[in-house]
Amino acid sequence: MITLLTLLYLAAWVYFTIRLIKKSTHMLQLNSYRNERYWRWLKTNTGKVFTFQAFLALAALLPLLMGYQALALFLGIVVFGIAAYFFPEEKEKKKLVITARVKRLFATTGILYALTAVIGLLLSAGEERTLAWFLFLTIAASIFAYFYTLAANVINWPIERQINQHYFHDAERIIKSMPQLEVIGITGSFGKTSTKHIVETVLASQFNVLMTPESYNTKMGVTRTIRSMLKPYHDIFIAEMGAKQEHDIEEICELVHQKYGILTAIGEQHLETFKTLDNIKKTKFELIETLPHEGTAFLNKDDHNIMSYNQRNKCRTIYYGIDAADLHYRATDISYSAKGSHFTILKYDGTSVEVQTKLLGKHNIYNILAAVAIGSEKGISLEKIARAIKQVPPVEHRLELRKPSGNITIIDDSFNSNPVGSKMAVDVLGEMPEYKVLVTPGMIELGEKEYELNKALAEHAAEVCDFVILVGKKQTKPLQDGLEAKNYPSDQFYVAADLQDAIRKMNEIARQPTVVLLENDLPDTFNE
Repeated sequence: MITLLTLLYLAAWVYFTIRLIKKSTHMLQLNSYRNERYWRWLKTNTGKVFTFQAFLALAALLPLLMGYQALALFLGIVVFGIAAYFFPEEKEKKKLVITARVKRLFATTGILYALTAVIGLLLSAGEERTLAWFLFLTIAASIFAYFYTLAANVINWPIERQINQHYFHDAERIIKSMPQLEVIGITGSFGKTSTKHIVETVLASQFNVLMTPESYNTKMGVTRTIRSMLKPYHDIFIAEMGAKQEHDIEEICELVHQKYGILTAIGEQHLETFKTLDNIKKTKFELIETLPHEGTAFLNKDDHNIMSYNQRNKCRTIYYGIDAADLHYRATDISYSAKGSHFTILKYDGTSVEVQTKLLGKHNIYNILAAVAIGSEKGISLEKIARAIKQVPPVEHRLELRKPSGNITIIDDSFNSNPVGSKMAVDVLGEMPEYKVLVTPGMIELGEKEYELNKALAEHAAEVCDFVILVGKKQTKPLQDGLEAKNYPSDQFYVAADLQDAIRKMNEIARQPTVVLLENDLPDTFNE
């Protein structure tokens, strides 16, 4: 009888624990498998880390005090079985991707749990209350499930490092085997993905071009692209380069040996890891400082943070912008509508071209200028470039104009958010003649300035928006304070519990032609 109950207990415990492991691994993946970031998430989300159901299982220990082993096992089966069956399934914006690394992580975590159960059985052997240690250790393992995942990640780190180095060296080999290949690196605090897509469209009108897909902008993302997608017939490889700490971009540059570098903008982003704006500048300029002598840098001269940096690499530098003096490529006569943007580009040699695009926002004009500049420097005519730009579709979730139904037009800028980009997005909303609604949870990963910058965003929105919907009661406290500081009417803003609640409210208030700006959509790690 005891043996059968023990096996049933193990089955219920394993069923519940698998659900916990999947969830904890998902959070680790969203934190880029970086232990320091995962640890910060653990410290700020204790309510999710330590589940009530796991603690409830401690009740199974009570019958052991009176020697009722069968009852103890039965209680454990009931608690773990019910908890597993009714395990809460949250709606995930980005699901767990079952990669080879995740499978290895599952295997190591499974071994740790198996060892825990075996040690519990061994420690209990021969004692009067045979199952005390077994029950205590298995229940404790469930309570500390997220820490088991952390331990597995630490154990696997040397293996993962060796695997990554193998992939990295293989990608280096492929790059070296293509001496005719020209590489364009693109980085910036914002705008790099949109710029990448526009540059690819412009250059593809005359060359065989490959770009890193989606947001594959890390060292391993670029490595994976090279190994799986780069072919001998490609003339140009466009590598988007992201960074969350110093030397991230430099490591990618050591792999691709870029000839051209585009720096879109520099702003206060990922301050939790960078700490200071100066560190961000230094890291973003790793792209420019590692260019070869015959390389070319393309810089947004309107960006104060770019121009305040003392560039040491004296390679050829092309400046683009709208307002600054002495530009090689300038946009002028800019106008916006619900159909997109229209403007004229002036080149340093006196030639010009009119450009029509579906893209919205001043920052997209900067992105287009970067593409025009590098396309023109590569010998493509301005007229051909303008035709290509007219065909560029909005990048998904980056000021993407959508018309779902009824009175509502949506400007979807939900991919992520930063202080400069969010202000520009609100400015775009302000250009629209319809009823203007902002839906946002605010900005994240801004370190000590997070409160200040979110409050400033709300103060700016108060001057533009007819209605504001904030997503998350705790997360949006700085935004609520910003609206109150501007005496924004309380009946013109709403604090939603979650995104579904926000969408419900959006549909409720849209009784007239309405334009809704969806600004940022926090990852699952920030669900309240």
